[in-house]
Amino acid sequence: MSLPVRQSDDGQPNVRQKPDRRLHQRVELRLTGRFMCDGADHTFLIENVSCGGALLQAAAVPTIGTKIVCYFDELGRVAGEVIRKSESGFAVQFQTPQHKKDKLADRLVWLLNYEKYNLVDERASPRKATGGPALITRANGTKLQCRVIDISLTGAAFEFDGPVPIVGEHVRVGSLHGAVVRAVTGEFAIRFIHQKKD
Repeated sequence: MSLPVRQSDDGQPNVRQKPDRRLHQRVELRLTGRFMCDGADHTFLIENVSCGGALLQAAAVPTIGTKIVCYFDELGRVAGEVIRKSESGFAVQFQTPQHKKDKLADRLVWLLNYEKYNLVDERASPRKATGGPALITRANGTKLQCRVIDISLTGAAFEFDGPVPIVGEHVRVGSLHGAVVRAVTGEFAIRFIHQKKD
């Protein structure tokens, strides 16, 4: 079945354009970050982003269908799949649960409006996205080999493939002590606790 054809004002036929089927509205934000692919770190610059995906400028371009992990400055860690290539990089579709999409949407709204409306970031310190390993010691002495999602002067977020500490539990990261303030499947966040010296 062919698309309906209409005549334009200059007499040339116009073919009806397909509607944009993207589920989430994309916004232009110039944020930097890194992605992990084939065991190597690569940098990127966001061209546009939504809570469902992003268009990235990058020198290294994975093949379509590759699963990657992105670490966005100001947004944190997001897993995704490369769905197409572009002239300057590639597009990635996020593969995240709904609660993560909701958090991304909230953060994107804040980033778009904080200067215009003089908003204050709820986080006490700016967070830096990262992807390094971290050894977490739980209150019962169990050690968890985790990966850092992001970190700031006041806290950090981690991912772990297994049961995570519960909210309120005290843990140790190297010489730093912290209390768990958020825990979901595969991820948890802590607030650093400054120990008083004797």
